[in-house]
Amino acid sequence: MSGFPMGLPTDPMMLLSVVNTRLRDEYPDLNALCEDMHINPEDIIERLKMAGFEYDEELNRFR
Repeated sequence: MSGFPMGLPTDPMMLLSVVNTRLRDEYPDLNALCEDMHINPEDIIERLKMAGFEYDEELNRFR
């Protein structure tokens, strides 16, 4: 798994909080967030999946 850019924590719980907040407040979907941050969406999906979270496209959040 590649490293995360500045501004995204590697700790899964912190990452969950940051990503969900940004999805709620700034981005229409995960792809838009990842495109803006120049990161592969699979990197976030995999990191959070290992912690038991999955992306819900309908809700635009990890849960």
